[in-house]
Amino acid sequence: MSLMLLSSPGCHLCDQAEEIVDHVGVSFEVVDISLNVDLVRLYGVRIPVLKRSDGAELGWPFDVLDVERFTA
Repeated sequence: MSLMLLSSPGCHLCDQAEEIVDHVGVSFEVVDISLNVDLVRLYGVRIPVLKRSDGAELGWPFDVLDVERFTA
């Protein structure tokens, strides 16, 4: 299962989310939504969002336990 953390530069909540996901120890890719107009439209006011390869999403706010459950 691959994970993407939908994020944007200067987003302090995204920084917090990245720390949480990193702490859980799962592999993930940070995706900068600001580089894609469609992603900005979909996620501009929702980031950070953790997204699995099956399309499931975990929206902010989330904590370590939420990420562990989401990735189990």
